[in-house]
Formats: sequence, C-alpha cells, structure tokens
Amino acid sequence: MGLVVIFALVAILAAFSSLRMFKQKNILGILFAVGSFLIFGAFALMTAIKHGVPLQM
Repeated sequence: MGLVVIFALVAILAAFSSLRMFKQKNILGILFAVGSFLIFGAFALMTAIKHGVPLQM
C-alpha cells in the first residue's frame, strides 16, 4: 500500500521537474523528467488499480 504513495510522490516531483526543465529549455532534463513522470505515474496507477488505494495509514 505504501508503494502507491511512494510512486505517486515521485511522479508528482517528476511533473514539477519537467515544468522546470521546460522553462530552462534543457533537452536532456526534459527527456529524463518526462520519462520518469510517465514511468512512475504508470506504476502508481497500475499498482493502485491492482492493490487498491490506501485510505488509512
């Protein structure tokens, strides 16, 4: 259950990082930030679908 939270936090941080890299026009940074956002976002989504979203800690 905690894995969903960790994956979602990493995906959110990668989204903020990708916006920052777009502002700086850093092509390699954009590539890694968007790639990690897509990968960790997909992992978070699929883990939440498979195991459920943690409602209580």
